[in-house]
Amino acid sequence: MSSRIHQLFEDGVSVINVGIDFFKNDIQRQGGAVAQVDWRPPGGGKPEVIAALDRLDNPAVQARIAAANEEAVRRITTSQPMLVGFAKAIDVVPGMTKTTILHSGPPITWERMNGAMKGAVTGALVFEGLAKDLDEAVRVAASGSITFSPCNEHDCVGSMAGVTSASMYMHVVRNRTYGNVAYTNLSEQMAKILRMGANDASVIERLNWMRDVLGPILAAAMDRAGEIDLRLMLSQALHMGDEAHNRNNAGTCLLIQKLAPFILETDFPTSQKREVFDFVASSDYFSGPTWMVLCKCALDSAHGIEGSTVVTTMARNGVEFGIRVSGMAGNTWFTGPAQPVIGPMFAGYKPEDSGLDIGDSAITETYGLGGFAMAAAPAIVALIGGTADDAVAYSLSMAEITTTTNPNVTIPLLDFRGIATGIDIRKVVQTGILPVISTAIAHKEPGVGMIGAGITHPPAEAFEKAVLAFAAKVGG
Repeated sequence: MSSRIHQLFEDGVSVINVGIDFFKNDIQRQGGAVAQVDWRPPGGGKPEVIAALDRLDNPAVQARIAAANEEAVRRITTSQPMLVGFAKAIDVVPGMTKTTILHSGPPITWERMNGAMKGAVTGALVFEGLAKDLDEAVRVAASGSITFSPCNEHDCVGSMAGVTSASMYMHVVRNRTYGNVAYTNLSEQMAKILRMGANDASVIERLNWMRDVLGPILAAAMDRAGEIDLRLMLSQALHMGDEAHNRNNAGTCLLIQKLAPFILETDFPTSQKREVFDFVASSDYFSGPTWMVLCKCALDSAHGIEGSTVVTTMARNGVEFGIRVSGMAGNTWFTGPAQPVIGPMFAGYKPEDSGLDIGDSAITETYGLGGFAMAAAPAIVALIGGTADDAVAYSLSMAEITTTTNPNVTIPLLDFRGIATGIDIRKVVQTGILPVISTAIAHKEPGVGMIGAGITHPPAEAFEKAVLAFAAKVGG
C-alpha cells in the first residue's frame, strides 16, 4: 500500500478544485495540474431561497413555467423592432408632462439620488427653463413640483442617469410583430454630457442644439425613410465586431449610412446637415441608444406572460439595481444595492471617485447583447479591461443562465451561435452565476461626468427576491 502511495506522489497530482480559488493557486505554484470548478451552493445557501427553488422544481409547476418561458423567448426572438421616427418626448412618451423627469433604474426620490443623477436632473431643469440656474434647479427638484418616474415605466430606456425631459427628441421604435412601441433619447456622444451627470453651460448648449437642429433633421429624414429594420442592422453590427452596448463602431456606421441620403434630402441648410454629420462622427456611441430601444421594444413584448421566469428588465439608478420578471405583470421591481464597476479609469481618476452602477443600458444584456455578446467584440477589452479570452468566456457562461439563443442575432467567433437570450431567475439563483454587464463609470459627484468603464454584476438579492415572490405566486 505504501509503495502505491509513493507512486501516486512521484507521478504528480491532477486536481479538480471546487469553489475557493486560493486552493487552486497553491497547487499551481507547486507545479500541480488543476482544473477549477466554479461552484456555489444553490440560493447562496439560504434555506428560504432553497425551499423556494424546491417548490418551483415540482414537475407540474416546471411544465407551466417551461411553456410560459417558451412563449416569452419566442416573442423576444421574433420581435422586429423598426425605427419609425424621432419626436419630442412631450409628443410621444406616455405620461410625459412639462414637469416630468424620467430617470434610469427602479423608482427613486430626489433625496436618495446619487451625484450623477442629481447632476443630470438639475441640468435638465435648466434646459427645460424650469430653473434659471443650477442652484435654483436644486430647490425646484426638492420642492415636490417635479414628477420623477422610471423610464421603464413609460415604455422608455435611458442611458446612465437616464434623465429624460419633455423637450428632448426620442427614437420612436415600433415592434412590427407585436405592435408595441418603445422610446429613448438621442446620444449626446462622449463629451462632457448630461447622462453622465455633467451639467455646465456647454452641456446645456449641446442639448439646445440637439433640440433645435439634430432632432428636427433626424425627424425629417425618417419622414422620408419610412422605417428602418433595426434587428437586421444589429445582426450586421455584431458580425462587424460590435457588442452593441459599449462598442458601437459598426452600428453607428451602418445607422448613419442608412440615414444619410434622407438627411441630404431634407430642406435644412447645408451647414446644419454638416453639423449633424460632424456630431455623429465625433463618437462611435451615436447608435448606442438605438440598440437600447430595440432591446426594450422586444423585451416589452414578452412582459406579463403568466408563469414566466424570464427577466424582461435590468436597470440601475446608482443606488439600487432592479429587475422585472415577465410573470410579474406591471411594474413589480425586485431590487438590491447597486454595485461598483471594476475597470480602467481615465487619467487623473481613481476607483474611490466612482459612483455605483447606473443606467438602463443593461437592457442590452437583458436581450443578450453587451456583456453577453462580448465574444463578438473582443476589442472591447481595450475599454473595459480584461483579455480577449475573458470576452469569449463571458459569452459562453451566460448560456448557463438563459433559456435559449437568438437565431437572428449571432456571434461569428462561436460558430455563429445565437446570443444567449432569456435570463431565467431560477438559473441565476441555482447556479450563482450573475449576469455580466459591461458599462461606463460616472463620477460619484454631480457635474463631472464619465471617468472610466468596466464590468459589473447585479446583486444576487434582486434575483433571490424574485424567486421567493415567484414561488409564493406560482409554486404554492
